[in-house]
Amino acid sequence: MGKKSRLSPIFKKAFSYLFKKPATTKYPFVKPELPPDTRGKLVYDITACNAIDFGVGADFRIDVKSITGTNCRVCMRDCPTQAIKIVEVEGRKRPQIDLNKCIFCCQCVESCPRDAIRQSGFYELATTNKDSLIMKPTLNKSEGASQ
Repeated sequence: MGKKSRLSPIFKKAFSYLFKKPATTKYPFVKPELPPDTRGKLVYDITACNAIDFGVGADFRIDVKSITGTNCRVCMRDCPTQAIKIVEVEGRKRPQIDLNKCIFCCQCVESCPRDAIRQSGFYELATTNKDSLIMKPTLNKSEGASQ
């Protein structure tokens, strides 16, 4: 009779993996190469968000808004998680984006008539301070738009 192997199948499998290429990456030491359409942190340009103000530009939403007397708020309306709310900054109403609620669906980017909201390739949003993920719209004269 032939001898049976003393190693169980699980040990054989584990031993075989010692000589194979690792399945994991060396992140965070080596950053992965991301495809160009990666959905990362939202970038908000407060100077481009003129759709909220009355009588600016020739966009059809502006014309409709002038007649009805309502603000644009398209990004807030189309956000499926209500991660965007309109706040007043320097006498003008601007969107405030809460990245804690955002699912990065890109709907606000598609909806914005002025392309004021864009997706970036930045995806490392881990933080110990939850408030740092709320993008408050501010306009500093020396720094320009910030998010």
